[in-house]
Amino acid sequence: MSGAIARATGVESHRAALVLGSGLSGLARSLTGGEPVPFGAIEGMPTSTVQGHEGAVYSGDVGGTRTLVFAGRVHLYEGRAPGEVVRPVELAIEAGCDTIVLTNAAGAIDDSLEIGAPCLVSDHLNLTGRNPLRGPHDGRGPRFLDLSETYDAELRARARAVDPALHEGVYAGLPGPTYETPAEVRMLAALGADLVGMSTVLEAIMARYLGARVLGISVVTNLAAGLGAEPLSHDEVADAGRRAAARLEALLRGVLGGLSR
Repeated sequence: MSGAIARATGVESHRAALVLGSGLSGLARSLTGGEPVPFGAIEGMPTSTVQGHEGAVYSGDVGGTRTLVFAGRVHLYEGRAPGEVVRPVELAIEAGCDTIVLTNAAGAIDDSLEIGAPCLVSDHLNLTGRNPLRGPHDGRGPRFLDLSETYDAELRARARAVDPALHEGVYAGLPGPTYETPAEVRMLAALGADLVGMSTVLEAIMARYLGARVLGISVVTNLAAGLGAEPLSHDEVADAGRRAAARLEALLRGVLGGLSR
């Protein structure tokens, strides 16, 4: 078998890949019914060091669609380079995935968003100061990538058909690891952001560069700094992600299962 994912999972190819964000790793086994393959057992795969990110890959059928599920990811704030952050996406597309679903835990800047609910990402603001395509052009995609539709409209429509109550929003990706100050949240609101987090944007750029379709789903875990009464904590974020698991699992099954038809 060729390819690091194929060798690690024993499966020649996959149709879709799913990246699970903070507090969401527990969905991997229930979605696929598979067994974990640690990130460290996959050639070229960076390992996660963050609580709430299992750091394993699962392979299985989700509604008839052969799906690769990454239970966790790596982040810029762990000291990782952009190329390491996007490596799982590259490996997934190398394994045959033409659809990439990126989930994350996010703070709500728009205070009308429901805490503990999934929210579709309609667009993003890359405020990390990094871009995985910076450097010599490798020829795998266009030198100057059009990002006018980073998050696929058809996949978002499919998601709304599964869960009509879903909201959409613009996700601001920052490098972390600190949460934003209230002044920064006000700035983000003025820029048009509805959600804020520390992942996703670099992965989405690489997926589009390599020709895959992207669906972004944020689990709204808390109000952003200055909008709520309590200080922010990672435990709160992870707990909210776990509470959202049932609704998110139903959404993911509906979206990924639909790809097989």
